[in-house]
Amino acid sequence: MHKKIACLHAHFSNIEYIEKAFSAYEIEFIHFVDPGLIYQVALAGKLQTDAVKNKIKEQIEWMDQCGADAILITCTTYIAVLEEVELTINAPIIKIDEPFFAHICRNKKPQTMLFSNPQTVEDTVARLRKYADAHHQIIDFKVVVVPDSFELIMKGLKEEYDQKIKNALLELIKQGEKILSVAQLSMADGAKEMEKKASAVIITPLSTVVSAVMEQLYLTEISRK
Repeated sequence: MHKKIACLHAHFSNIEYIEKAFSAYEIEFIHFVDPGLIYQVALAGKLQTDAVKNKIKEQIEWMDQCGADAILITCTTYIAVLEEVELTINAPIIKIDEPFFAHICRNKKPQTMLFSNPQTVEDTVARLRKYADAHHQIIDFKVVVVPDSFELIMKGLKEEYDQKIKNALLELIKQGEKILSVAQLSMADGAKEMEKKASAVIITPLSTVVSAVMEQLYLTEISRK
């Protein structure tokens, strides 16, 4: 079954993650990359401004006009803003962090969640707690922000960025942390490499996105029959 998915990213590096993850499926991806929201939020100091919400509405509705079977959003900043935006679209939206939240909630032991972008922490954690409450789950987790890292990926310095993520994960593993997660897709390469080297479970948004997308495409197909 050939399907088309429109993807919204905050950085070009996320394109490769998604293309590789779905390489075994007949899916055509249309990638939209807009880092502008990240900078607007940094300047405004908050997510929910009218200018930001209007931009998100315009962007998602524009993507919907490409005739996609679904819209996948990989940027947690965009996802957080969407909570306050009313959309008029046909395609279902898949938020990359929701299946990620489901995976995290299945772990009942203490765990640590890493972020590289401090601007996304508050809203992502709020959404995670809301998800856990809605599914009657209790989670024991703490948040760690990898300092001075996010600007590296935004400047295209991926190797330096990945090394920062690996160093942070290694330090936590040395401290005895056994269950870790990285909240942003851009952190997946560093997490994957460190997981191979250390005896730790490291959950990434890529761990769960494929099954979530394929399930949504199946449900969409069924609804059209």
